[in-house]
Amino acid sequence: MITIIMAEDHQMLIDGVKSFFEYDENINIIGSVNNGEDLLKLVSIKQPKLVITDIRMPRMDGIEATRIIKKQFPHIHVLAMTMFDQPDAIKQMLDAGASGYILKNSGIKMLSEAIVTVANGATFFDPNVAFNFMNNYIDENVKIGKSEKVVLSNREKEILNLIANGKTSKEIAKTLFIAKATVDTHRKNMIRKLEFSNGNELIKYAIDKKYSF
Repeated sequence: MITIIMAEDHQMLIDGVKSFFEYDENINIIGSVNNGEDLLKLVSIKQPKLVITDIRMPRMDGIEATRIIKKQFPHIHVLAMTMFDQPDAIKQMLDAGASGYILKNSGIKMLSEAIVTVANGATFFDPNVAFNFMNNYIDENVKIGKSEKVVLSNREKEILNLIANGKTSKEIAKTLFIAKATVDTHRKNMIRKLEFSNGNELIKYAIDKKYSF
């Protein structure tokens, strides 16, 4: 049984997650709070197997709460569930000790997968967070969730349209005033997100989707 405490300042989201797992034999939400300070108190009392926490919360944010939890209870796993997809937010949560990072719009199916993965001691990433940052953390013990709908960032869409117009990475970098290495990273990220085997498949996809974004 995976026992969970959930920290989220939007009670409606907590109620929705609780409702979904109400009859799940393997997942049990044993408590919920709306701020970081109450999270620390409840974790200390109930010591769950897993904590699901947002980043931005009143009285103490999820990053600081995670840092304290992992220091006091290193055996408790932490999964971040948030709307923040910026590399800085991801890095801070991982450095604080979180073992998973998903976005709130990912869907309940991915949340279930993330819970099981993190509770079993592995690391889980939402497929739509900043892949260029995640590359530094990926190894054989990391699982990346699969989303039915692939979401490309605005920058990725810009680059994809330029690829469709026959631009090289060097030309794209010059057009967008960014480094060529950054363009190459975005290419790799799109190949991974779209589950392609190589750059040629990405070029074909770009041409097929030309101006459709």
